[in-house]
Amino acid sequence: MLYRDSWIEINLDHLKENVALINKKIGKNLIAVIKANGYGCGDATIAQAVLEAGAKMLAVSSLDEALSLRNEGIHAEILILGYVNPIFAPLLRQHDLTTTVVCEEWANEFVRQDCAGCKVHLKADTGMNRIGIKEPEAMQRVIALLKQHQVQVEGMFTHLACAEETDDRANREQLERFIKFKEAIKTDLAWLHICNSDGAMRLDETIGNAARCGLAMFGINEFAPFSLKPVMALKSRVVCVKKIQAHESVGYGWTYQASQEEWIATIPIGYADGWNRKNQGRMALVKGRPCEFVGRICMDQAMLRVFEGVEVGDEVELFGPNLPIAQVAEELKTIPYEVMTSLTDRLAKVYYSGGVAIKTVNPRFDRHFQ
Repeated sequence: MLYRDSWIEINLDHLKENVALINKKIGKNLIAVIKANGYGCGDATIAQAVLEAGAKMLAVSSLDEALSLRNEGIHAEILILGYVNPIFAPLLRQHDLTTTVVCEEWANEFVRQDCAGCKVHLKADTGMNRIGIKEPEAMQRVIALLKQHQVQVEGMFTHLACAEETDDRANREQLERFIKFKEAIKTDLAWLHICNSDGAMRLDETIGNAARCGLAMFGINEFAPFSLKPVMALKSRVVCVKKIQAHESVGYGWTYQASQEEWIATIPIGYADGWNRKNQGRMALVKGRPCEFVGRICMDQAMLRVFEGVEVGDEVELFGPNLPIAQVAEELKTIPYEVMTSLTDRLAKVYYSGGVAIKTVNPRFDRHFQ
């Protein structure tokens, strides 16, 4: 049930088709990155779909994201990519979660906890300078320390800072540094992963046996050697239409003034939904035709200059199959990640499979109320 006339649509068939194509391209294990609530698409439903499509592991950013998936009945391998306070070692073991060794100091604190049996991946800092261990010698010390305390060291990974750059000097430098880490540890690990979506599509690296893909699964990647399908769409409906005269103004601050007789349509979406005020002056599609956002985007509403014949109830596409999210992000001078993850829980999510809506999730309501 939709209680507002603005919502997110997620095409699960497209998601699975994209995962299958990615799997074929990378030729190694796929770690599906579904952090930030599945990039705004709903982590539990996305997790189930990508696992069915062939992903071998899930990756999230934090302990709360991992616990949320467990609470939703997701039993697959889950890697936490970011920092987890070492005091939560027993919780990690209890829920069979794999966490990241973010630095040597973290490892020293982790082994002071009840950590025996916990699973970890080692983060090698090869140039991102965010988290990770910078020196192979320090990595050797960390592995020895963790094994001494019965911690299961299952993997090692790094992150490419410039995977999207066509000049591969930085990528080559990071790969060479990772090789030095691999040679230094003198132990076989079940998981070695380097590339994100851009790296997996662009680079034919053979060092790792897995790749972490996120955005490409959702149909967004300019380097893919095949056509990915859009998974996410943002829709609304016209709730009011009125004719205004020349010199009348629209919205807060009267930042827009009509130059002639015009039709203005209002839709129930605003910056509290994650539809940024910078969208003023951009286009949405009404009945397939571009219409400009005029006046300031409000907290809960936005206005479009439309054409005669637009009626209450007409569907509006803010991004989707006919208005790519990558184009929207470029026009906003940002990236698709930010557009997707900025959408708030005021927006219901409608999941499609086989061409029909199979589930609607209203995050603010208990399930029994949907």
